[in-house]
Amino acid sequence: MPKTLPELDVSAPVCCSPVAAGAVSEDAALEIALRLKALADPVRVRLLSLMISSTAGEECSSNLAAAVGLAESTVSHHLSQLRRAGFVESERRGMNVYHRARRESLVALCSVLDPNCCR
Repeated sequence: MPKTLPELDVSAPVCCSPVAAGAVSEDAALEIALRLKALADPVRVRLLSLMISSTAGEECSSNLAAAVGLAESTVSHHLSQLRRAGFVESERRGMNVYHRARRESLVALCSVLDPNCCR
């Protein structure tokens, strides 16, 4: 049985020393692991890709569900995991909820994993 990671507020972009800079603290390692865990699902990666590549910069839940071929409730679950990890922002407008990727959180995670990756 895999070890369950604790719930932490990781909604702000990750901010700790790069992994390559030396041994990271236990807290920093946990923070990074929680974010990576949120991305460790092909559907979530596809959802992020759809939001990032959207010409509007955001997508409605129903459009995302249709694009990945899943029920809106399932997509909502995946989006909540991404939101909890700080990768997505959501906004209700009337009957619809629109989601956009938080690029700064993705860039921050890349920088923590490899400070030379995004140069």
